[in-house]
Amino acid sequence: MSSVRILLCDDHAVVRAGLLALLGSTPDIDVVGEAGSGEEAVAMAAKLKPDVVLMDLQLGSGIDGVEATRRIAPTGVHVLVLTTYDTDADITRAIEAGATGYLLKAERPEELFAAIHAAAQGRTALSPPVASRVMDRMRGAAGPSLTDRERDILGQLGRGLGNREIARALFISEATVKTHLGRIYAKLGVDTRAGAVAVAKERRLLP
Repeated sequence: MSSVRILLCDDHAVVRAGLLALLGSTPDIDVVGEAGSGEEAVAMAAKLKPDVVLMDLQLGSGIDGVEATRRIAPTGVHVLVLTTYDTDADITRAIEAGATGYLLKAERPEELFAAIHAAAQGRTALSPPVASRVMDRMRGAAGPSLTDRERDILGQLGRGLGNREIARALFISEATVKTHLGRIYAKLGVDTRAGAVAVAKERRLLP
């Protein structure tokens, strides 16, 4: 099997040196370049055409790892995020930008090697904690669906209208609004109007 050609992108020279030494210990991974910024990574990826860019998210000044990923991914070069950050927002932004995988720096070397090979083949590679977060979000997004009327009421709720105003806007009784709100709260797992709006926005049920 031919070696996987890697471009490292991390703004810390010490981290890059550590990764270079680690990846140099395995014969089937070849580091072809090092970038210290997002802009440099984009330029080097275009020039060197590596199989995988190992991308940090926080890169100091200039564009961050997500934006660099967004620019590199359409060229056909796979991007494997390697970072210390595992928040839902970071994971979502990176994946939406086109990252093939998302790995945490706390992973064992064997996991990193395996993820690099997976990414080189276009297969998704996620650290277990990241995979759990992604699955939790997917399960949440695939929760009980809202009826058209419940979506109508939720939309009015998002506009900040009270029960009486919602009833007038939708030509239904205030009691009906309360009944639907109870069902909406149950389906979204909340017990307040503000909570319903927040969860609805997170699940993209509201603009």
